[in-house]
Amino acid sequence: MTPSLRDYLAAHPAELKSGPIAIILFEDETEAASTVDHALRAGFRTLLALSPEPLSFQATRDGIRNLIFDTRRPNAHAEAVNAVNDAVPAGTWIYYGYNAEYLFYPFSESRRVGEMLAFHTEERRASMLSYVIDLYAPDLTRFPDAVSLPDAMFDRIGYYALGRKDATGQFLQRQLDFHGGLRWRFEEYLPEERRRIDRISLFQSRAGLRLLPDHRFNDQEYNTYSCPWHHNLTAAIASFRVAKALMRNPGSRDEIKRFTWRNSHPFEWSSQQLMDLGLMEPGQWF
Repeated sequence: MTPSLRDYLAAHPAELKSGPIAIILFEDETEAASTVDHALRAGFRTLLALSPEPLSFQATRDGIRNLIFDTRRPNAHAEAVNAVNDAVPAGTWIYYGYNAEYLFYPFSESRRVGEMLAFHTEERRASMLSYVIDLYAPDLTRFPDAVSLPDAMFDRIGYYALGRKDATGQFLQRQLDFHGGLRWRFEEYLPEERRRIDRISLFQSRAGLRLLPDHRFNDQEYNTYSCPWHHNLTAAIASFRVAKALMRNPGSRDEIKRFTWRNSHPFEWSSQQLMDLGLMEPGQWF
């Protein structure tokens, strides 16, 4: 029997004593196996695969735990992440993402995620900004769900940032709202609160820390892109999630004939490609 997230967190604290831990929210089973394989290759010690029903693919390898959780309800990501944050020791590195999303960080082909996070910790950083880079299939007739790993395309330009303000209208230091990709080109089909592409996808657990529905945290320092002294590492999440949603949403699927445009470019599944285009920052790590 597949346990629930709540039951697992209560019954297996020993499995969560050391990170990094990956939380993957499966909204469906699109590219379930490739999502898990990518995270395991990165070096996550424990992978919590959350799904409304038991996953049908073979999720029994060491370190993978398929747990029942309603990933489709509003703000499910915040509820799940906060539950894990409260269950693990303070200072544990946690990643969260969705199925058909793939984490990249500088030199990720040759360096494991734990090595990268150890360096980030030495720089006195407890969180890492990531940009969600929309992937999409070039031919929606062949791939009606817009998902094809071998043929994946992405926007090589069209990304921009705006200053982020607090509740009083003052600009927040070292915080920006980032935009681009499909969320920018097809913004009329997305509510305003879902148009940003920035996500604090990697963070250290801490008592009282809360992930908010808009993918920001209740601690403003966690939401910054770097420390005050120099540039820090950033990551990228190559994601088919928006393309999938646009092809399933009745309000957009019949209106969108293709995602490709003059600035579409083949995705090479390479951290170097993302760094070359300025979509990922190596900081002081070489």
